[in-house]
Amino acid sequence: MKKLAFFIFLIYFFLLFPLPTYALKGIDVSEFQENIDFKKVKEDGIEVVYIRSSASFSYVDAKFERNYKEAKKNNLKIGFYHYVTARTVEEAKSQARFFATVIKGKEVDCYLAMDYESFPGLSKKEINDISEAFLKTLEEVTKKPVLIYSDAYNASFTFDRNLFKKYPLWLAEYGVDKPETDIDYIGWQYTDKGRVNGIVDDVDRDEFKDEIIIKDKTPIKEPNLKPEEKTKVIYYRVKWGDTLTKIAHEYDTTIKDILKENKIKNPNLIYPDEIIKIITSIDHQIIKIGSNTTYTVKKGNTLTYISYLFNTTISNLVTWNDIFNPNLIFPFQKIIIKPTNNSELIKYQVTEYTNLLDIAKNYQTSLYELRLINHLKSDYLEPGTIIYIPETYLY
Repeated sequence: MKKLAFFIFLIYFFLLFPLPTYALKGIDVSEFQENIDFKKVKEDGIEVVYIRSSASFSYVDAKFERNYKEAKKNNLKIGFYHYVTARTVEEAKSQARFFATVIKGKEVDCYLAMDYESFPGLSKKEINDISEAFLKTLEEVTKKPVLIYSDAYNASFTFDRNLFKKYPLWLAEYGVDKPETDIDYIGWQYTDKGRVNGIVDDVDRDEFKDEIIIKDKTPIKEPNLKPEEKTKVIYYRVKWGDTLTKIAHEYDTTIKDILKENKIKNPNLIYPDEIIKIITSIDHQIIKIGSNTTYTVKKGNTLTYISYLFNTTISNLVTWNDIFNPNLIFPFQKIIIKPTNNSELIKYQVTEYTNLLDIAKNYQTSLYELRLINHLKSDYLEPGTIIYIPETYLY
């Protein structure tokens, strides 16, 4: 009789206090973890890996292809995420379409993730309109389910609760035994200081519910975009000798459109290191720091012109592309441009109070790129802060 009573007690206990439904140990990674040994990661008990594929309008994570290939080879469950920087609904749609083009042809096991966590100056309505536009567009062009990655504060006070009725939440909250939120979530990033065999430095650690795994695991198809959707936004850093005529020709746009986008009054007055917003073709070129870049030849291009654009030599271009006659290249021909060195990102530790603009000037890169790579919320850096700086800046 006592055994029966105890058994009934256990049933009631687990009904009232069910065990956590987390079943999958995970990590999320990007180029900052450098070359990961995924065999050791798998042996350490990790089952799910979320891989950063891209960011903003044109940035492809330098380790994306390697991380995907190695994680796949070691039978890990794979998800992809994109870091959103959109400031308008149209920019959100453009970034979603760019994300889809980067991950096309890849097999995915988990929800596609929107990482949208920095939105200074935007109203709550603007943030939610941008988020919904990105999520809806991504879902439409990939035919895959999508989710929202967010910290606990923004999940509770910035994002509209109605968004989470349509799209699941992957929650980030550190230093707690359990997230203190009434919003249901299917993933919990519980630290950014995790340690896993196969990864040299700290890595984000996660726990995922079984619901994170999607049913349709067929490769992501080429997005079926309308002609007017095949555009992207890039931010170009003006170099010495640049003119708007040259920039417009390079990016298949017009001086008039550049003037309009940037509210430039005098088309003859642009400055080195000035950042110019350009609307261009999504297939024009994708910038990869520390990786090969593919340039599509346009009518009138020469190897001399292309070597000038990418700060390389005609001899390099001929060697990299097996070009027989350097005076004979054709429109739409793909030209490979390789990095000038093997380093991808400089690891830099701030030694005294400084600001990001000074570092950008010293290393001849852009403030925009440093913000993007390091996910910085402030341009003022304290001593001891570690940031990453592109050693090869290919714009």
